[in-house]
Amino acid sequence: MRQDSIGVAVIGGGMAGRAHAAGYRMASTLFDTDRPDVRLVAIADTNEAIADDTAKRYGYERAEYSWQAIAAADDIQVVSVVVANHLHREIVEGLLAAGKNVLCEKPLAGSIADAQSVVAAAASATGIASVGYTYRRSPAVQAIANELEAGRLGDIVHFDGRYRADYSLDPTGPITWRYRGGLGTGALADVGSHLIDLAEFVAGPITSVRGAQFSTVITERPVPVGVTYGHTKAETTGEMAAVENEDVATFTVQFEGGFVGTFSASRVSHCNPDGLSFDVFGTKGSASWALERASEFHISTTDIDDTVNGRRQVIIGPQHPYIRGGLPMDAGGVGHGKAEFFAYQARAFLDQVAGIQGLPELPDFAHGLRGMQIVAAITESAAGNGIAVKI
Repeated sequence: MRQDSIGVAVIGGGMAGRAHAAGYRMASTLFDTDRPDVRLVAIADTNEAIADDTAKRYGYERAEYSWQAIAAADDIQVVSVVVANHLHREIVEGLLAAGKNVLCEKPLAGSIADAQSVVAAAASATGIASVGYTYRRSPAVQAIANELEAGRLGDIVHFDGRYRADYSLDPTGPITWRYRGGLGTGALADVGSHLIDLAEFVAGPITSVRGAQFSTVITERPVPVGVTYGHTKAETTGEMAAVENEDVATFTVQFEGGFVGTFSASRVSHCNPDGLSFDVFGTKGSASWALERASEFHISTTDIDDTVNGRRQVIIGPQHPYIRGGLPMDAGGVGHGKAEFFAYQARAFLDQVAGIQGLPELPDFAHGLRGMQIVAAITESAAGNGIAVKI
């Protein structure tokens, strides 16, 4: 049902929470103007200083200091949940019970059991429940997916994906929730889950995994004083705590199309602050994309004379998805990045809530559960020294 306005809130005022907050703020500027107004209502965080700062910084009406305050608020219809994974279940189920529309950051929950519980809660809720796989909103990634669907690259023969980050390479970085939870909850769940989702988005369903290997490079970290946010340094107590999960994960998969995929995820890759990239190879061409050069991709096809054929750089422009009306200056070569992905995601979710067709819908909670099941299968393969595990 169309509404005159939609009130939004973000639970979690840290790094990713700010990205969601900014995304909703940008959403009202995107595409057609016949959509309901976006009211930036509240930022919630148990750290009052963080909640106050994020609310003021991104123009939200107020700060709240508990998720329960958001659930009880009559002026809020849409909520992003952007907190530690193990906290998702209680918050998401409470919001759904209160009739809110919920966008939950990936991974969906802290465990398979918790994920199954929130999927069941979503099935009986009145609100829309979606999971945030932000990189699906890349214009270049969508353009590559379109080329594959159109058959210009032929049948896929190999997908190769990497997510190389360096936020854990410093051994003085404090222990946080990111380093707890057991094998499979480290680099694999944190950054690898995005890579897995992109692979299925571009190349189709994964049916089995094998050859998984994990490595923990830094086995203990200093204990911080108080709560930390993002990947920032903090005052420490002088005590050390064991790292419970992996810094590096590598594995192979079999896709439903019968071809193989090779993957690696790392949080200790020197000078790779956010190095998500992939290549997809087909019988008639290939394509590649890297987040570090988000507004371009490379492609090769067999429909060009061999004398001038080769891998070609394609600069994203208004002929590609999301750009026309999706940037203040929506011309070719202007450039864009991760902030726009969050804005496109926010706009798409708001449109779903308002019943407006056009933008691709966000993945639902069942898809979030599937992503966690793939991570669990990879973890089982690693625990079994690389054994094959069906999804």
